[in-house]
Amino acid sequence: MAAKKIDLPPGVLQPREAVLKMAAYNPPTGGRAGKLRLDFNENTVGASPQVIEYLRQHLTEAGLSIYPEYGDIKRQLAEFFSVEPDDFILTNGTDEAIQVLINTYVDDGDDVLLLRPSYAMYRFYAELAGANIREVPYRAEKLAFPLDELLAAIRPSTRAILIANPNNPTGTGTSRAGLERILEKASGAAVLVDEAYYEFSGVTTLPLLNDYPNLFVTRTFSKVYGMAAMRLGCMFSESGNVDFLHKAQSPYSVNMVATLAASAAIKDHAYIEKYVTEVLAARELLCVGLEKLGIDYYDSKANFVLFEAGPRAIPLRDELRRRGVLIRDRSYEIPGCVRVTIGTRDQIRHFLAALAEIW
Repeated sequence: MAAKKIDLPPGVLQPREAVLKMAAYNPPTGGRAGKLRLDFNENTVGASPQVIEYLRQHLTEAGLSIYPEYGDIKRQLAEFFSVEPDDFILTNGTDEAIQVLINTYVDDGDDVLLLRPSYAMYRFYAELAGANIREVPYRAEKLAFPLDELLAAIRPSTRAILIANPNNPTGTGTSRAGLERILEKASGAAVLVDEAYYEFSGVTTLPLLNDYPNLFVTRTFSKVYGMAAMRLGCMFSESGNVDFLHKAQSPYSVNMVATLAASAAIKDHAYIEKYVTEVLAARELLCVGLEKLGIDYYDSKANFVLFEAGPRAIPLRDELRRRGVLIRDRSYEIPGCVRVTIGTRDQIRHFLAALAEIW
């Protein structure tokens, strides 16, 4: 169906109706250099030094001049994740994984279930496809995962369900048993379980790939591995599904530099274990600090904590930014709430000291 005509500036081409209806997504990514970055859930100290050294040794003029080949890195990642090389695709971050899944399984008008609030790209790509989106809200009091409500919302016609576990921005999640109940109820739908924060929660559905043909799992190198600039992720599923995902994906969407970096990143187990241990300790430190200030927060299984600032949410964010500390306002979807990324204990002490001065 043609898009409904609207008045546009001269020389602007009429887009599809789905694009007209979408709200633009403009994350506040400018002006972050030199500040304490507690706003985007990134690794706050950077990638493993082994990644940088490996790139220095293996980047060549000739290597940059050819299209990437994925055979070696797929074999390495398959061993690392304990899957077969045919059980996953490489993606340009988790964002491309979401796009490929929607492109593969969702037509205009199809029923798609999302949770609210959650990662904005789920709605973004579902809207772009023209899907009929229904949202199940997180439980208001503690922002707990609404398992029973989600199960009740599943229809025989549901084509996709997109879940972050743990969820961004709430930090809450559900158990593997809960996810299995969803997979069983939604046997005709593509169920995406986004495990971007798996290393901090320890809950994964990857071992279930052969039990549920409707399961799709994503992992990213943008968080604990400190490689957000590389834009690298993986989407796992039963190999027959992966064949279809390949058909809906550009053949060279993942760059060679990212694959080299991943090869080094997965070998430095000690670096990742040390960083995760530090973040978990810093998360506890943050929660204790918020309690001392009388600030309510939500229990988190990820590397961030959502807390309540009331009507001061945006002024608080802006004042902290002036002091060189970046946090993320989420009051546009959870009134009065802001989210702070967990870094090292020293970084959290710095944040708490700045917060105490203006609270």
